[in-house]
Amino acid sequence: GSTLRSNSSAGEGPVVVITGGTKGIGLGLARALLGRGARVVIAARGRASVEEACAGLADAAAPGRVAGFPCDVSRHEDVQALWEQSVARFGRVDIWVNNAGTTNVQLDFVDLDPGDLAAVVATNLTGVAHGTHVAARGMRAQGHGAIYNMEGFGSDGSRQPGMALYGSTKAALRYLTQSVAAEMARTPVLVCRLSPGVVVTELLVKVYREGDPAKWRRARWLFRFIADPVEPVAAWLADAVLRNRRTGVRLAYMTVPRAIGRVFLPRYHRRDLFAGQLPASG
Repeated sequence: GSTLRSNSSAGEGPVVVITGGTKGIGLGLARALLGRGARVVIAARGRASVEEACAGLADAAAPGRVAGFPCDVSRHEDVQALWEQSVARFGRVDIWVNNAGTTNVQLDFVDLDPGDLAAVVATNLTGVAHGTHVAARGMRAQGHGAIYNMEGFGSDGSRQPGMALYGSTKAALRYLTQSVAAEMARTPVLVCRLSPGVVVTELLVKVYREGDPAKWRRARWLFRFIADPVEPVAAWLADAVLRNRRTGVRLAYMTVPRAIGRVFLPRYHRRDLFAGQLPASG
């Protein structure tokens, strides 16, 4: 299969672009990669949020190793501009992470607002298609690179009430990624999936805060064993991405054996990952 060739000269880390890089797992991944010597470009829709996140990351990194640009991933021209700005800044792009994602409140599909339908598909599917397309073309031309698409609930075909829309975009993302990986198998471009598992982010909290309290009580118990804060997940993903040399792979932080193992460890029964963010019942 394909291999990722490092074109880094001495003292220069790989160049990584992360969409949805101003909060949650995207920001955590940016921070973890900077800590491992990478040069990082973050992107999100709002200019102010990009500038604020960049300033915070720059404080923690060597000067000149972080950049940020506003980008609406639902617009192909925005994503193309992000590629060009990143190359202008750092000379190339070694790794591209399609992380930008949004979700709907946990309501049955029939009860969703029509605006939610458009917004979730535009970011989670159209946005990932744009990012994969732009990065694949750019990397094929430069002769190396790796693309990572971020899985979520539904990628494995799992179903749950309230997740029809979000889950369908993540199931489609898996199909898209595997298909493009197969098409590009004889090129020097890797196309892979990242599976962070359940990560405690604003996105996750929003889903349950605005949804059905009974669903939250059930989920909260399960999350004690399968969910994690951003930092350890981001650190694991950063190491996995920097190490990987194979195309078509799924790099998964939370595996079934790991989750089952936690059920037997008392400290996980006592965890509260959502203190102060959501009702404590259950």
